[in-house]
Amino acid sequence: MADLRTTLNGQHHSAHAAGGPPVPAVTGPTANGSAAATPLPSVLIATRHGESTANVEFQLAEAAGALSVPINCRDADIPLSLQGQQQAQALGRWWAGLPSADRPRSVWCSPYVRTAETARFALAQAAGLGAVPVSLGIRYDERLRDRELGILEMLPKAAIEAKYPEEAARRRKMGELYYRPPGGESWADVALRVRSLLRDVCAEEAGRPVLLVAHDCTVLMLRYALDRLTEEQLTALGPVNNCSTSLWRAEGGRLRPDHWNQTGHLAAG
Repeated sequence: MADLRTTLNGQHHSAHAAGGPPVPAVTGPTANGSAAATPLPSVLIATRHGESTANVEFQLAEAAGALSVPINCRDADIPLSLQGQQQAQALGRWWAGLPSADRPRSVWCSPYVRTAETARFALAQAAGLGAVPVSLGIRYDERLRDRELGILEMLPKAAIEAKYPEEAARRRKMGELYYRPPGGESWADVALRVRSLLRDVCAEEAGRPVLLVAHDCTVLMLRYALDRLTEEQLTALGPVNNCSTSLWRAEGGRLRPDHWNQTGHLAAG
């Protein structure tokens, strides 16, 4: 995987792409005038929630070309499916199997029901295996919530084309990074709140392994920010798998990618 320079404020300093020497960690002045390295978690792990009931309904709707899905609750209130619960438990077993120094002792989570359930199932499994304290808390942060789709929320692709053809055309023209549906967010909007979250995670979890439990778009924007991807690189990634793991490791004063969107632990479970 390509080299990484930590990007928390939109600034990025790298000579790697041009074949130059490694760039030092981002620094800032301390009280005595000396330079201090940017604090970083020792390991940053990101996962998407397990399969939700909406994931199932949308798969069925897309296959049938349906114009609606039988979901009446808010996006924030959608729970995991039975398979999603099992995926979350498999995530917990993967967590428990990590080397002790890499096992997250801190969990930051989207407050949506499907992410909260994923975090709780995974934590219960890891704690049951004696890998983490049973009392380990989960910190909920709305900046990790899913992308808000405004008037397009809960609409299958066929419904968007039928009901909002002008929006569908504008979406194709703008691309996902910059397209903002009425009342919703673009991927770039999500990236802004992800950058804000990363600053807090780095400051508060310095030197510790941390787990972020989020959503497809949120995890994509984490990689976009940390790896400083281009728009083309970002859109080529494809979706983030349910309960997949993506890991960055602090080395030499910066976070370096270890692996992306892996799901082998789910098959093993």
